[in-house]
Amino acid sequence: MAEGNDDKDQKTQEPTQKKLDDALKKGDVAKSQDLVTWFLLSAGTLVVVVFAAGAAGGLALPLKNLIGNADLVQVDRTGLMGLLMSLVLAVVLALGLPFLALFLAGVAGNMVQHRLVFSAESMKPKASKISPVAGFKRIFGKDALVNFLKGLAKISLMGIVIAAVLWPQRSVIDSLVRMDVTMLLPFTHGVIVQILVAVMAILTIIAIGDYVYQYQRWYNRQRMSMQELKEEFKQTDGNPEIKAKVRQIRRERSRKRMMANVPNATVVITNPTHYAVALKYEPGMDAPLCVAKGMDAIALKIREVATANGVPIVENVALARALHAGVELDAEIPEDHYRAVAEVIGYVMRLKGGLN
Repeated sequence: MAEGNDDKDQKTQEPTQKKLDDALKKGDVAKSQDLVTWFLLSAGTLVVVVFAAGAAGGLALPLKNLIGNADLVQVDRTGLMGLLMSLVLAVVLALGLPFLALFLAGVAGNMVQHRLVFSAESMKPKASKISPVAGFKRIFGKDALVNFLKGLAKISLMGIVIAAVLWPQRSVIDSLVRMDVTMLLPFTHGVIVQILVAVMAILTIIAIGDYVYQYQRWYNRQRMSMQELKEEFKQTDGNPEIKAKVRQIRRERSRKRMMANVPNATVVITNPTHYAVALKYEPGMDAPLCVAKGMDAIALKIREVATANGVPIVENVALARALHAGVELDAEIPEDHYRAVAEVIGYVMRLKGGLN
């Protein structure tokens, strides 16, 4: 019973695929905002490098015509509506592709982390959303502290990067007010591109690290207790994947308990490379107990644990095979093997007596 309660309180088991799918349906996904920012900044850099000149030219011509022919503009309703529509069209044509690139980058930044999710779960009213205690924890909790430190680190790094880019240009920057307009724009464009490229390099490292951190936190949140595995097993009506998972957990636990019994064994009987059977016998017992047994890798592990804890190891090929096949774990050995086992244990006892 105590073990069951521990399982319920401690989520130590790997999540099943059903648990991960349910989390996705609820909108609970691993998401790094830094990775989304990286995609947006990449698109922004592309826009500045590729589209900036075209967009500026596309806006410059209609604005130049407007300013140069301001006296010809009709100030009635029809004239103003026509002017407004022409300006809107110019803006759409000039900035349409850049904004489309930014939009697609935002979508891509989310889709590389998880498939698109449409969930109303986050919109449902919850008491925790209006609870002062929960709000206090959100503001001053561990996550808030981590986000604050991350933000501080990012601001510091970005400041250092921007300063490193601008410092060699400090003399030129001082003379910007006296620079010809035709030279000002190319210079500004070049500096902005250098800053964006440098910031991108730093943000790449930050985004990768943040995604790994966010994914690990999300995955750990999905871990399950043994009780949750059992409940899910009942709900899925014997889903083969869940059955295999439960069997694997049971085998691992049984193996750990078995290995924990080896140091208390009286003797380990082996077929040198393939079989190992650990027996325990104390005065007053009706017959020796099999406390551990196994083949190949498990047999090797039993021998290693026995050697580390000073448990005698006796090689007896026929007896090791017979005991492995004929005795259950935590059960007394069959009467057929009393004589052979008694000789081995007697030999071990005499050996210990001689050493003493």
